[in-house]
Amino acid sequence: MGRILCFDYGKKRVGVAVTDELQIISSPFDTFPTPDVFILTSKYIADHTVDKFVVGLPFDLKGKETDSTKITLDFIKTLKNKFPEIPVDTYDERYTSKIAKDSILKMGKNKKYRQHKSNVDKISASIILQSYLRRKSI
Repeated sequence: MGRILCFDYGKKRVGVAVTDELQIISSPFDTFPTPDVFILTSKYIADHTVDKFVVGLPFDLKGKETDSTKITLDFIKTLKNKFPEIPVDTYDERYTSKIAKDSILKMGKNKKYRQHKSNVDKISASIILQSYLRRKSI
């Protein structure tokens, strides 16, 4: 069984999380500059088996599309074109940044760590992926 790679897509950065090979546990992987995400994804796929991509899909608090939704849908379209052999699924990412910030605080991380938005992005991706896995197992 291969891994699932999850993206929390943003204009500047993309937070990435990955499952273990049994697709049970989600872990924060890294944060990439947005222009580099496809190159770095290709490198990851060269070294690991990836069964699926999951992309966090942003909506506003009422569940309606935002400007970020369109940008993310464009990313998904490109992801499907560049890696047609890997299926793409989406997951509602509402509240994940807030949950990630709260989690970092509860972990006791220092102020410097908390101020790096890249840390929030990769933890958000991990939260999206873990939520996706939980939903999938129900």
